[in-house]
Amino acid sequence: MNGRRVIPRVALVLVSAVTLTLLPAPAALATPATPVHYPERATMTHFSGHAFDTCSAPPLSTMSKWRSSRYNGVGIYIGGPTRACSQQHLNKRWVHRATAMRYRLVPVYTGKQAPCRADAKKYLISPERARAQGRRSAAHAVKRSARLGLLPGSALYLDIESYPTSDDGCRTAVLRYISGWTAGLHQRGYLSGVYVSGGSGGIHLGGAHRSPAYARPDSIWVAQWDGDATVRDMYGLASRQWSAGQRGKQFLGPHAETHGGAAMIIDSNRFRAPVATVARQVRVVSPVPLKGRNHPTTKSKVIDSYRPGSKVGVVCQRRGGKAAGTRVWNLLANGTYVSNGFVTTGSGFNESLPRCSYPYQVKRTHRVNKRSGPGTGHALVGVMYRGGLAKVVCQRRGENIFGDPVWNKLRGGAWISDYYLATPARHGFSEPIRRC
Repeated sequence: MNGRRVIPRVALVLVSAVTLTLLPAPAALATPATPVHYPERATMTHFSGHAFDTCSAPPLSTMSKWRSSRYNGVGIYIGGPTRACSQQHLNKRWVHRATAMRYRLVPVYTGKQAPCRADAKKYLISPERARAQGRRSAAHAVKRSARLGLLPGSALYLDIESYPTSDDGCRTAVLRYISGWTAGLHQRGYLSGVYVSGGSGGIHLGGAHRSPAYARPDSIWVAQWDGDATVRDMYGLASRQWSAGQRGKQFLGPHAETHGGAAMIIDSNRFRAPVATVARQVRVVSPVPLKGRNHPTTKSKVIDSYRPGSKVGVVCQRRGGKAAGTRVWNLLANGTYVSNGFVTTGSGFNESLPRCSYPYQVKRTHRVNKRSGPGTGHALVGVMYRGGLAKVVCQRRGENIFGDPVWNKLRGGAWISDYYLATPARHGFSEPIRRC
């Protein structure tokens, strides 16, 4: 990882079969799939493609030149006690300009490290306070994200560098710290990501995937410098763990690349995972003040208005009532909706903008069926596995499943019973998900 300060880079640690044996989990202090409490203006942004990370955010001129490369994403080091480099360029303007260049951003928080590392004590996890430290790191990361314009629904990645695998107490402390990080982010409406070495953190997270003692992160980014730019076969992870577009892989360590005449030392990554959500600035083309409503329909309450020619920040797009010849509506950063017919996003859904959705992990079961409608009598259209992120767009009542009559419609049109998803409400509709 390029963002370290006091901790030297450690090569990928391969371990013997003996070290794969995990101790029994401690008494249940969490649940693997914890609910995320999203505000209205949240959404998940998914990224599939190549990304680079480098210690300091490059100047925007370099970012522009690198648009000719294969990299459509960039890791940015937003803070943390072990962040290595100053960030001369990284600010809200940089974030919005890089987003306008169509880069996806991968926020990295360089947190405390495993207590069994030989580093300064103030940079290490305290085994007795690991969960609380993880929660504090989450709170700090959210504050840093807000300053940069990274919105709720973003995935923030905790950087845990490689550590020895022979110390069981060290393993437990790391997992508790990550669990606190995950719970803290979920409480604030953000998704939890973790960057780990495949030979240490990757193995331990994979082994704890089902454990009721730890809150499971939503996505995992593994350092495995084998040159294989895929996310399929990742060291320490079973094929069905973090399998629903929840993986990143750092497949090359520090090396030099030049694009557009600009050279940098970077790490190379491949992602199929959630990343940062950033409001994209677009222009109002309505001839009269554009009405911002509280729901995506012309019959909804007017909350705000935007003058012709002004710019607004679009978070995501969803279907709604017909207006100006389209059913596509834009959710703005202030929580209001405007019709797509009156802003410069195109006539239909824009590929550079995410579709509005609220992702929640699959819970209770190893595998859950996806149906063509809100009931088990509808056709089977797919499956999801434990811990998979189901991207919910709306809810409605359907067949009662173990006392829960709510069903969730997913992006793509499939349905899953709310009984099997870690939504905030136990037996009812969850805010801020709209009704179908």
